[in-house]
Amino acid sequence: MATMQQCATALRTLAERLNELADDRLRSLAPDRTIVCRIPDLGASFCTELRDGSVLDIIIIEGDGTAGQVTVTVNSDDLIAVTDGSLDLTSAWTSGRLKVDASMWDLLRMRSLL
Repeated sequence: MATMQQCATALRTLAERLNELADDRLRSLAPDRTIVCRIPDLGASFCTELRDGSVLDIIIIEGDGTAGQVTVTVNSDDLIAVTDGSLDLTSAWTSGRLKVDASMWDLLRMRSLL
């Protein structure tokens, strides 16, 4: 099981990559949303804001946290594997190792960022 620090580092790295990759066109398409990443095996969640196509500060919330407009649920080891590239995001999602709770509209608009 990965630690809270490892998960926080992985999420910050992912946010930096997304912020670097997003061009002006992608930024204009991305919706402004609250995103929560739940890590059940650690009993914690991370929360961030997606604003103008950029991921803002990530904060740790003990427990399940509040529901975001987009909620991602993934165990700590799978989060690390997705962010370091050893587990494909699509494979994790289709196998149920990573779950996304969001409106279909949000999923369609945010897919351009991935």
